[in-house]
Amino acid sequence: MIGISKLYCGTVEPSDPIRYGRQSKKLPAHLLQFSSDKKPVVVWNITRSCNLNCIHCYARAVNQSRDRELTTDEGLNLIDDLAIFGAPVLLFSGGEPLLRSDLTELARYAVSKGIRAVISTNGTLITEEKAMLLKDAGVSYVGISLDGLEKVNDHFRGVKGAFKKAVNGIKNCQNIGLKVGLRFTINKLNMDQVPGIFDLAETMSIDRICFYHLVYSGRGSDLVDQDLSHSETRKIVDIIMDRTKDMHKRGLKKEVLTVDNHADGPYLYLRMLKENNPRAGEVLELLKMNGGNSSGEGIGCVSWDGLVYADQFWREHSFGNVLVSPFSQIWSNLTNPLMSQLKDKRRYVTGRCASCRWLDICSGNFRARAEAVTGNIWGEDPACYLTDKEIGLD
Repeated sequence: MIGISKLYCGTVEPSDPIRYGRQSKKLPAHLLQFSSDKKPVVVWNITRSCNLNCIHCYARAVNQSRDRELTTDEGLNLIDDLAIFGAPVLLFSGGEPLLRSDLTELARYAVSKGIRAVISTNGTLITEEKAMLLKDAGVSYVGISLDGLEKVNDHFRGVKGAFKKAVNGIKNCQNIGLKVGLRFTINKLNMDQVPGIFDLAETMSIDRICFYHLVYSGRGSDLVDQDLSHSETRKIVDIIMDRTKDMHKRGLKKEVLTVDNHADGPYLYLRMLKENNPRAGEVLELLKMNGGNSSGEGIGCVSWDGLVYADQFWREHSFGNVLVSPFSQIWSNLTNPLMSQLKDKRRYVTGRCASCRWLDICSGNFRARAEAVTGNIWGEDPACYLTDKEIGLD
């Protein structure tokens, strides 16, 4: 996760996370990525069921399936363990999490235990009543997925009318003061929609946009040939930075992030050097605090059936099940070779990654993509778009 607005526009300084001791439990949400203890933000896919049929769904969600979901009591036990373990955030995802009737109960319980509760949703089911229930439960943020404007988004979602319903869900959250933002997965089929998403955020006064790079997982594995080329990625990241800077100059306080391609960090820093930006050194310091890919360290996943993964996308390797052992024990079990290696992944990456000058601020990028394309967990991430010269190999 690279905070474009934080880094490029200077809304965060290196002293900000240091002032809180860089401890996950003490850091406010907007500084959590700079924590030093890397207590995991846990994505809990509370259901596989979904009312849409997204062509890039990493969970391969299906309609009306409640197979093997953790019960409410099992979920409460999970939350108890996460609270003791010190997980700062629990992200309720799916499938579509709003299809679980006990979502607000689970979110309220997490908040009561000192965990920040956030939700990732397609937004189509957020009525006025549901928005109020989420707010009353203490949910602090709702991320709504839009992968383009109406025609393109509905194509991705597989259901006509999904865009209008999601926009209505956004408005219902805004009307009661529940923080809401957009989630957008970039690929060839929607790269031309990025400017329109910025326009939408400005028109609707949406304060946060997360641009996700495509991960080859679930149904997203079928879109590998629709991923951006390296030159296209550079162009899109430049557009994102340009639009973010423009909004900042005009006094629009928007948080803009890119997610799941940690090459964005060095690319941003190198751009700032070319622009002779006096803050480049501070940005490099913040990128080192960020640390790059955090799968198996600062991000983890519990699936609907209790299986534990290194992140929500990479489901080829499970480390245990919370119905058998607590998440905290599974996450801390370094007798598992892969879990141990993920805690020190910079030692194990190969190819260009092993010799890259930015390894300390990227950590080898995304292992799910590397394994999907090369068959090697520790191979190069094919989505790294930095040139040999930029990474110090030329």
